[in-house]
Amino acid sequence: MSGHEYDPDDNFSHAFPRHIEADDEDALDVVAWQFLLLVNPDDEDAALQQFAAFRAALEEAGGEADPALLLRDAIDWRAGFHVGEEDAEGLMEALDELASRWRQRIDWGMDDDAREAPDTGALLQAAFVQLRERHYSLWTVETGEATLAGWITHERDEEAMQLVAGALGMSARPGAG
Repeated sequence: MSGHEYDPDDNFSHAFPRHIEADDEDALDVVAWQFLLLVNPDDEDAALQQFAAFRAALEEAGGEADPALLLRDAIDWRAGFHVGEEDAEGLMEALDELASRWRQRIDWGMDDDAREAPDTGALLQAAFVQLRERHYSLWTVETGEATLAGWITHERDEEAMQLVAGALGMSARPGAG
């Protein structure tokens, strides 16, 4: 196939560059907006609010900004999560909140009398499996810190999210990293 022919199985491969630089403001805005639409499907108002928060933080930070961190902060507890890697309770609360936006519920399989905190890796895996059964994807992203971060999208948007996240410099993947 020549380079100019349309391939219906390759809808997104040339849509975004491999990585967007913070100083390419127009391209960054486009890719950040696509990211926000993917994590806020059918809720453009939420995406607009988060985009405004992202742009304000980007402007305040100037040229030293990491767009991925600013987006993570803009979506935290609205369309994404960011908790300590050992904070099982915080992880469950955040994922319960996010899943409820999608009208979903995660069964953590825990007794109310459980005294020992569950492993966060096992919690992420349980959430991923249950959401996947309902055609949603739980994404995790490397933070470079002792934290867990991510978001939920429609399963059908995995290819688009992989490209958008990559363009933003995020090392993200569906499931428990």
